[in-house]
Amino acid sequence: MKKPTINYRILLLSAYDAMSHKMWRGRLIDMFPEHSWTQLALPPRHFNWRIRGNSLQWALNEKERLNQDYDLLIVTSMVDLASLRGFIPRIAQLPTLLYFHENQFVYPLGSTQRSNNVEPQLVPLYSALCADAIAFNSDYNRSTFLQGAKELLKKLPDPLSPELLERIEKSEVIPVPIEEFPLEPVTPAIPTAKSPKQILDVIWNHRWEYDKGPKLLLRLAEAILAQRLPIRLHVVGQQFRSSPAEFEKIASLLEQHAAALSIDQGSFGFVENRESYIDLLRRCDVVLSTALHDFQGLAIQEACTLGCTPLVPDALVYPEYIDSEFLYPFNEHCNESDGSEANCAGILHQLENWQKMLAKSIALPRITLEGFSQKTLRPKYAELLERLVSRP
Repeated sequence: MKKPTINYRILLLSAYDAMSHKMWRGRLIDMFPEHSWTQLALPPRHFNWRIRGNSLQWALNEKERLNQDYDLLIVTSMVDLASLRGFIPRIAQLPTLLYFHENQFVYPLGSTQRSNNVEPQLVPLYSALCADAIAFNSDYNRSTFLQGAKELLKKLPDPLSPELLERIEKSEVIPVPIEEFPLEPVTPAIPTAKSPKQILDVIWNHRWEYDKGPKLLLRLAEAILAQRLPIRLHVVGQQFRSSPAEFEKIASLLEQHAAALSIDQGSFGFVENRESYIDLLRRCDVVLSTALHDFQGLAIQEACTLGCTPLVPDALVYPEYIDSEFLYPFNEHCNESDGSEANCAGILHQLENWQKMLAKSIALPRITLEGFSQKTLRPKYAELLERLVSRP
């Protein structure tokens, strides 16, 4: 007998609604259209204020909606749950899931925005102690959060029992579902014996920020131009009011490279139209990451589902789901000249190998990501939600 459909009234809060957070909540709702969803989200800017002020802002501006009848509360790790429960006592009565897209303990050194502020580390820790269930998008995210929290406790002026981390140690890992695309032949990128593909199309599709490794990307663009390699580099992704200076230099280098090889220049800048972006991914051969900071790699995963071959560091979250043949040796001192040169050499070695394969009409290897599909993840999310709502 088919189990009856249960409709939950769910309040979903995203305190710093960056692109990955927005994608997660959108796909969560798509997976469970039978539930009634109320969403509150704050824009991803003014980070330090946002992570500390979100509870105050919502308590003052959204009191009526927060006090409505709900069966379940789902919040991102940026939500100041401890304070919100104090401002809105009714919230404290709701079974609550805290979801971690990332954590601030391993934000790469060099960021002037967050490096000296301990509050972005403490607020999620307080929220974790309040929540009834905790889920991370990757084991790398969970393990680095736990390690960072343990190190933080040692630095505090007053001793706190390490037992406070027990609830986090019992947390679950449930990734952000990736979008499922209809099966289509991957564009003319697959070489044939009669028409081998001479130019390797490589796409770098990440946020234009420090933590995504623009220094290494610049080093790579310099090497591609200097060696006149048959590689076309597409640099796309979300941009902000202020982007690292490296991108302006990269644009100039890629223009010179295209002119030197008499080829069309790759795409550069944010692709506004979603369909055009998907089409670009389908036309590319390789998706590249130079990241210093990644907890799931949604941009990489999406490109892989559309036929790209990944080339990513053998660090961060990537080894959790990507085989070694797609990893390049990553020197953590990549912002120093020696480290940057070593990382660049590893990337170029693999790209040149794959370009030669295409030139010989040999298709590049691919990866499958079935474990990240909505079909696979829906039962895991469903079990967690049901367990929370049905708790004594």
